[in-house]
Amino acid sequence: MTELGVRVGGVTLKNPVLTASGCFGYGLEYDDFFDVAELGGICTKGLSLKPRHGNPPERICETPAGMLNAIGLANVGVEAFCRDKLPILRQRQVGVVANIFASSVADFVAIAERLEREEGILAVELNVSCPNVTEGGIEFGKDARLSAEVTRAVRAATRLPLWVKMSPEAGDIAAVARACEQAGADAITAINTIRGMSIDVEQRKLRLHNRTGGFSGPALRPIALRVVWEIAGSVSIPVIAIGGIATTRDAIEFMLAGATAVQVGTANFVDPCASKRILDGLRAYCEKHAVSASSLIGAAR
Repeated sequence: MTELGVRVGGVTLKNPVLTASGCFGYGLEYDDFFDVAELGGICTKGLSLKPRHGNPPERICETPAGMLNAIGLANVGVEAFCRDKLPILRQRQVGVVANIFASSVADFVAIAERLEREEGILAVELNVSCPNVTEGGIEFGKDARLSAEVTRAVRAATRLPLWVKMSPEAGDIAAVARACEQAGADAITAINTIRGMSIDVEQRKLRLHNRTGGFSGPALRPIALRVVWEIAGSVSIPVIAIGGIATTRDAIEFMLAGATAVQVGTANFVDPCASKRILDGLRAYCEKHAVSASSLIGAAR
């Protein structure tokens, strides 16, 4: 049997294929397509302290080799997730990574403390690409000091493994990753979307109500690969790759660059079985080459 398991800090994943936050709902929406418990895990939609409706439409549009989204982090809130979603995922033995976001350190801590009381969560993933209202609106993830501050505070509030999701718009993203590592992060996930824009030339107006949106999809992959390479060479904790992963070859490329695991995002909108297809392809690749998944990590460095 081919060994697909990998270690992310103190967590053992049955395989290195996860789904990315915001691109897979709460996991339950994909029941008609495959058993999501086969994956290494799912990253939930970003969870806030209170429910959010998100931005008004239009809030998503396609672009060449990608898409823009300005959903606005709509979600049911951490309390409803713990009450209505998590028990089903736990019963199904789905590996759950709870992605959380907030506009203040205090709210990040409050969400983590609520999740700490629950069983069935593999890790907490901090989305630091949010404005810090107490610091004049600067995004946590653009500043190493602010990223470290929220990481340190959440680390003190929970025993759960802590992953920090990098903003690609940070000036020195490797420095931000190192600051989070020093503040107690167990892993780094990279990268989040990059802000973009699209204009309808026939109607002569912006295609998104919010003007800008997060750009994701295959066109992002070379940038994400470069960032993963840089971070993997700058920190001693595992790196989990995100950004345009749509095929098994893409996933392996990131692992060879130094990623311990990968998250599949936008590809799920094109093919609801994308994550399962990538996992099956990874298993076949490892069998063909008589290697374990963990042996691929950083093999091209």
